[in-house]
Amino acid sequence: MPKSDLPIGGEYAPVADRIALFYERFPAGRIITQLTMHNEREVVFRASVYRTEKARTPAATGWASEKFGDGDINTVACLENTETSAIGRALANLGFTAAKNRPSLEEMEKAARARTRAVLAERYQSASSDALEDVLTLVRTAERYGLRTRRATWLRTRIRRGLFTPAQLTRLSQTLRRWVRSDAVRAVESPQ
Repeated sequence: MPKSDLPIGGEYAPVADRIALFYERFPAGRIITQLTMHNEREVVFRASVYRTEKARTPAATGWASEKFGDGDINTVACLENTETSAIGRALANLGFTAAKNRPSLEEMEKAARARTRAVLAERYQSASSDALEDVLTLVRTAERYGLRTRRATWLRTRIRRGLFTPAQLTRLSQTLRRWVRSDAVRAVESPQ
């Protein structure tokens, strides 16, 4: 079974569990992260894990990269999520899996996001993946401007399941843009 087809859940430990195990075993250990790339589209972190306070070379390293806006978590906390993933990789490379499976929960969630993008691309062959991400981003933005969470969730679910035609997606995008723009104008015109 390919890694991306594995179920997400109890079989995969959160990175926080790996960190707790590491500090139990190496109380004087340290975890150091370094942001190695950061641009408008992507973030890359390197994590180095040292068993002791005085160790000069890391016992293990781990790398992670994420794209801004790739799923809900990377829309609001891409830097933090990427750093956590790098730490999880480094700790797994040192043998701290905290579960029977080596990938962390965060890595499996990333794989699930990639699968969702592939399914969307297949279902919306005539629409680019950027256009789909734009519509999903518009839904999130509209939600911040007051679109009911229930309605936003309904829209996201229908978009991700491929239940809109490309023409309907275009209309939805236009409607959301108008709605967000008008709501932003109202907020400027009537400051609180």
